[in-house]
Amino acid sequence: MITGIVVGSAALLVGFTIFLVWKKRKPEAVNILEPRGTTKEISNETIVATNKFCDENKLGQGGFGIVYKGVLAEGQEIAVKRLSKTSVQGVEEFKNEVKLIARLQHRNLVRLLGCCVEMEEKMLVYEYLENKSLDSILFKKNRSSMLDWQTRFMIICGIARGLLYLHQDSRFRIIHRDLKASNILLDKGMDPKISDFGMARIFGGDQTEANTKRVVGTYGYMSPEYAMDGLFSIKSDVFSFGVLVLEIVSGTKNRGFYQTNNQLNLLAYAWKLYREGRALEVVDAAAGEEYVVGEAMRCIQVGLLCVQEHAEDRPNMSNVVLMLSSDFVSMQQPKHPGYCLGRRPNETDSSSPRNDDESCTINQALKLWREGNSRDIVDASILNKESMEVQRYSITLEASIVLR
Repeated sequence: MITGIVVGSAALLVGFTIFLVWKKRKPEAVNILEPRGTTKEISNETIVATNKFCDENKLGQGGFGIVYKGVLAEGQEIAVKRLSKTSVQGVEEFKNEVKLIARLQHRNLVRLLGCCVEMEEKMLVYEYLENKSLDSILFKKNRSSMLDWQTRFMIICGIARGLLYLHQDSRFRIIHRDLKASNILLDKGMDPKISDFGMARIFGGDQTEANTKRVVGTYGYMSPEYAMDGLFSIKSDVFSFGVLVLEIVSGTKNRGFYQTNNQLNLLAYAWKLYREGRALEVVDAAAGEEYVVGEAMRCIQVGLLCVQEHAEDRPNMSNVVLMLSSDFVSMQQPKHPGYCLGRRPNETDSSSPRNDDESCTINQALKLWREGNSRDIVDASILNKESMEVQRYSITLEASIVLR
């Protein structure tokens, strides 16, 4: 009897050891639950689907790593996001994206099919979107004509509905924190889908804002209160949306935009034209001449309302969707946009003289800082040295900004 017990125990131990070895070698496939759609188990099949991640299947590259196109055995096309070992996003961002996007379902959010984790190998598998990212079309001269006015207006409205869902209509209140043109994907019909939730945060209950010491985001899209003080809320997402709207209307990036003479960025340039009654001049010629004037003016005004300097002045996304969808909704006049520093005319006196040489953008200040010329931020003659605003921005640049 004792011999039987010993033999049985030994067999059990050997079996358990074999199981542990097998489990270590087998990729851990994480399934996305049924409410998200058809359940897919993603494991070694992704390697086969992408032809061992060959360069020919490469769709793009970002902070997370490289994105590849793949085709599953049954013919379904997929996009595989592969975390690189040198990724600026880590394991926490990876887990964050899986946790958030698996719980969300909206036609204007990218759909996650599954994910796979094996040792240091981490992958996210999404639906494949034929027209890739918005920036790959919008900012390319040879492709921007694919986006006529009606398509651009549809994209703006779709992004607005997706963001409204995140802020108000989903089970959680979610702040995206990295809304930009490269994170808007387009399907075959040019319908937009918001992607990349690695930096997103969930707000609970009545929470409306939060503070972080680690400011993450993309240069040109961050709101002033977030970039300078680490304060983020739905209004910081609204600011990013406003930048996106003006970029879509103009076909021009906010980052690196400079007018030849007065060194204004896109936000300040659109604001200048708006105040001079020439707002339609910002509309991209590639959008075609048959754009609807009322829609274009509405988009420009909504964009400027969203990028106002003070968060409390910006509309929430429910009001944005309403303003975009109706000609009969009265809109307030926008105030001065964020990121435009230096002396500016009295808001109540449109005839006040202005010396454009004294205006400086936060983009310029950041450029000087990144080039190691931080002293020029306060010493440059283009800055209004008497402005407390300039002092605040220049002092906090090095301490509070982490840019990708």
